[in-house]
Amino acid sequence: MIEKLDGATRLHLVIGDPIAQVKSPGGVSQMLQAQGRNAIVLPIHVAPADLDGFLAGAGLARNLDGVIVTVPHKFAAYPFCGTASERSHFLAAVNVIRRTQDGTWHGDMFDGIGYVEALRDKGCALEGRRVLLAGAGGAGSAIAHALALSGIATLALHDPDLDRRNALATRLAGLGTCAITTGSTDPADFDVVINATPVGMNADDPLPFDIGRLTKAMFVGDVITRPEITPLIEAARALGCGTVIGADMFAKVRDLMVRFLLETDDPVEDQD
Repeated sequence: MIEKLDGATRLHLVIGDPIAQVKSPGGVSQMLQAQGRNAIVLPIHVAPADLDGFLAGAGLARNLDGVIVTVPHKFAAYPFCGTASERSHFLAAVNVIRRTQDGTWHGDMFDGIGYVEALRDKGCALEGRRVLLAGAGGAGSAIAHALALSGIATLALHDPDLDRRNALATRLAGLGTCAITTGSTDPADFDVVINATPVGMNADDPLPFDIGRLTKAMFVGDVITRPEITPLIEAARALGCGTVIGADMFAKVRDLMVRFLLETDDPVEDQD
């Protein structure tokens, strides 16, 4: 329940297209107010063609302190940041930005580290594992980056957009932390299988992987939050696989974003 809303309330926004599926406004508002902040989070539906104009205009609102960025704006919002974290610079993407003291925006991307934290919390040991990841978009690239830094042995990337997949694979290979290969819908011979695409949100969607090739020894994850239990997760659980669902990731990412929004120091060390 929102305890306070008045003329002194500080604003944070969630922007996306679509926006009806987002779960963060109520929960993040409550978390900010539990920390003693007179602040609230509001959802805003912004189409991609309108993003530049919206962010430029929103920046004029003097009581706007932060913006949570969701699909499909995570790459497009990055250029608006005067400063950003190292991982955001690597990915050229953000999922949250906050106002700095000089009025510019500082960005970060928590989808990847949030997902890795969720995997570990559910008992998935990543060190030395072979991971298949579908999706090289905003969330997928962030998860791929965090996985590449997590101690895994191999990361195989699958995405129908081959240029996007190959570009991400090249950047990740440059880290020199694990083997980077290309994957497919076949999960055979992998230890961890993750869907970081929207496939599974709609009832008539195909499956992101060939579930006939899953085994109970695998750990299976999905980023989708609605439905909470996707057909992929349902099939994996029927086999006895360990699983991470989108809600598990969301809880971790939400906590990281709130901590970020509550910080007040200007991030001088991360400037471009």
